Amino acid sequence: MSVEDRMEERAIEDEAVRHARLQFLPWEREPQDVDGPAQRTLKAKLARLAGAEFAPSAYVAADARIFTSHLRLGERSWIAGHALVRGEVEFGDNCTVNSYACISGKVRCGNGVRIASLSSIVGFNHGFDDPDTPIYRQPHVTLGITIGDDVWIGANSVVLDGVTIGRGAVVAAGSVVTRDVPDMTIVAGVPAKPVRRRGESGKPRQNRRSAVEEALSRVGHDAAEQWQDVLAAYRTSAGYVSREADGVARASPRHLCDAIEIGAGFGHRPSGQEAETLVAELQALQDPQTGFFPDPDRPPAPGSDIREDYTALYHVLAVGYALEILGSHPLHPIKGVELAAPDLCDWLDRLPWAKRAWRSGDRVDAIGTALYFNARYFQSGRGREVLFGWLSMKADRATGLWGRATAEEGLLQPVNGFYRLTRGTYAQFGVPVPYPQAAIDSVLLNHRNYKGFSGATYNACNLLDTIHPLWLCLKQTDHRRAEAEALAEGVILSAVDRWQPGQGFGFADGQAPSLQGTEMWLSTLHLAADILGLADRFPFIPQGVHRTRPAGLGL
Repeated sequence: MSVEDRMEERAIEDEAVRHARLQFLPWEREPQDVDGPAQRTLKAKLARLAGAEFAPSAYVAADARIFTSHLRLGERSWIAGHALVRGEVEFGDNCTVNSYACISGKVRCGNGVRIASLSSIVGFNHGFDDPDTPIYRQPHVTLGITIGDDVWIGANSVVLDGVTIGRGAVVAAGSVVTRDVPDMTIVAGVPAKPVRRRGESGKPRQNRRSAVEEALSRVGHDAAEQWQDVLAAYRTSAGYVSREADGVARASPRHLCDAIEIGAGFGHRPSGQEAETLVAELQALQDPQTGFFPDPDRPPAPGSDIREDYTALYHVLAVGYALEILGSHPLHPIKGVELAAPDLCDWLDRLPWAKRAWRSGDRVDAIGTALYFNARYFQSGRGREVLFGWLSMKADRATGLWGRATAEEGLLQPVNGFYRLTRGTYAQFGVPVPYPQAAIDSVLLNHRNYKGFSGATYNACNLLDTIHPLWLCLKQTDHRRAEAEALAEGVILSAVDRWQPGQGFGFADGQAPSLQGTEMWLSTLHLAADILGLADRFPFIPQGVHRTRPAGLGL
């Protein structure tokens, strides 16, 4: 064989080796590989047969298997040989799909996504719920998968339909991702759970925890030193006047109850003549016929159903617990909740669960608390059993909540309603909630959908209605505990700058401080600290509406 023939043969062999290498090592591609006739022919074929759109610098290995209805491949992105891409798939810029990865269904990737070999990203699912129909005959369901920028999907991992993976997240090799992954979170395991956040090795994590402890100590010290000044700021000759959630300052028995709760939370309970005077004032608010506590400054309309009056029912909690702090209790039984089983169920059924789950949970809170007072201090029928039986039948297995999401507010209503409902029932009586893991998922999803709350939505209600459910459910499970702890840390860190010396906390960002905001924020901080195992570092312990000790009466 001549020298020329040997050189030609070697050139052919080298080209064959190069072709093989590019199937598995596409990062070795040269400009001529991206712009050459073979790549142009392949891209044209895929555009015609697979609905593909390619950025000029995108690259697809010859042995990649593409069977899509729509494919978009961004700048400098590539798909290696023997990868399978099928369905409706989009990649941003600088994305890589390694050999033998399988991407199916509806999948949307941002920029800089790295998908390792043998990963399966499955943006559809087979129906299987009907046991009378063979699975192969049941329809497919497609929710879609969304993967944010700068995400690494490790080798042999699986991402299931409906999942969103946040920006900067990492999925460890061999993981099965069944739930959303927050931004910058590293998950691992089957099913995948958060391990830590990127950048938080042992030392940085410890630094964050130290910052949380410092913030908790600082705000706790300031509040313990200034709570009496805070109460004095809202005390008038006619009683306490303070802003409420709507930002309007007005007189209300609630403000007196908040003042009593704040003092008690720091270990000061009125005694002697002061306590007797307060007990008489609060007991005089009770309607002896129904047992509810209408607001004398905003009484129910004549002839209206007192069961529909928010303040009359809320004061069952506020006034009732304030009386207990003072060593007393309501003067009369709360007959308005002592109903026959059909009547109590009818009341519960009529509540606006579909659109106003918060209001519905508020009513259940009052009903449960009224039944508690009746059982402890008077006589009570079988209302507790009926109430818990109705709740157990109506809880949503998928969300762990009661009520429905709305188009306008998403899960906000049922999540906030979950807090009010469980506070007066499951937490009050020390009974486990039905579906704690699902409830945690819903609470964290709602928090994420509202971007952690900000502006007007960053208020004491939304924070308490997030922290309390997590605190309650984590007593039954460690499900997503790391995420709940990170959320609790964030709440504590944000509190330092919101405390106003001598004035307390505002209910919402942009509002002036108030008694309501102060009591709710202090209770939220106690719960957040308890989630982190730091409750003993915070001097305020809720004693009233937001107390954490179950009544212990059972059912």
